[in-house]
Amino acid sequence: MSALDTDRIITDTAKLIAEHYVFPEIAEQLSALLAERLAAGRYAAAGTAQELGALVTEDLQSVNGDRHLRLQFHADEIPAEPGGAVLAELTREADGSMNGVPLIQRLDGGVALLELAPIIFPMQLKDGATGETLRAALNLVASAEALIIDLRRNRGGSPESVAFVCGYLLDESTHLNTNYLRDGDTYVQSWSLPYVPGARFGGRKPLYILTSGTSFSGAEELAYDLQQLGRAVVVGERSRGGAHPREGYTVHPHLEATIPTGRSINPVSGTDWEGVGVQPDIEVPAAEALERAYREALAALAEGREAAQAAPVTA
Repeated sequence: MSALDTDRIITDTAKLIAEHYVFPEIAEQLSALLAERLAAGRYAAAGTAQELGALVTEDLQSVNGDRHLRLQFHADEIPAEPGGAVLAELTREADGSMNGVPLIQRLDGGVALLELAPIIFPMQLKDGATGETLRAALNLVASAEALIIDLRRNRGGSPESVAFVCGYLLDESTHLNTNYLRDGDTYVQSWSLPYVPGARFGGRKPLYILTSGTSFSGAEELAYDLQQLGRAVVVGERSRGGAHPREGYTVHPHLEATIPTGRSINPVSGTDWEGVGVQPDIEVPAAEALERAYREALAALAEGREAAQAAPVTA
């Protein structure tokens, strides 16, 4: 384990926050707070990078509760290339989770269950293997009469991959989200794809999304985007509440300053889920969410069949 140069680590982290954190006024407060705590000796007791990361993260999140703002410890040494820490971690997690699609199941009654966990991985990860897995999974469930997407164990994901998933669940290209980015003072829109490789599940069949108190970041975006569009019914617990896209900066071989550089603006609500989470349409304990969503799906399908039988026959 590399030796700690605590003063430099804190100084570099404070400078990066001042330069890049999405809210400049809060960035000034955070930088001053780190300098104050450093001078007071708070971080001197940290004997390891992991201990230092935990102390600094606690302080960073004490101002406005931004859970994407961290001094994150990595047990393995962070690769030298930009974003190397995230890439290495994502690759390990993809290898252990069937590329982020650990479960596809056909339930009785024409309902499909698709779990996306622990991350909605970037499409090009592992030379595109994660994207191919996601595409295959979405094609497999396209013919179902109703679909349940389980995000209860999902901790985040790529906005591009979220938009890719939404393309299969909508009938046409749709504005999903806008990110304001402090660096460059720009606004970047996210749209679902006008065309998808394979068959769509489409925008009319019953769709349910399961959430828990640990569903976070990109998982929350998928649930929130589709909920705001009136496309999906969210079932489960209020999610964790992290809406800010972030960048990672290496400040020590085992420490990464993760700094939100933007904020989300939903085109329907005009806001996002930061700090408040996604409020379920049907709030139940996470352990009961699948059973409840399955009942709702079967009831919706039965109602649809009754309506179709009652419709007048036209010549």
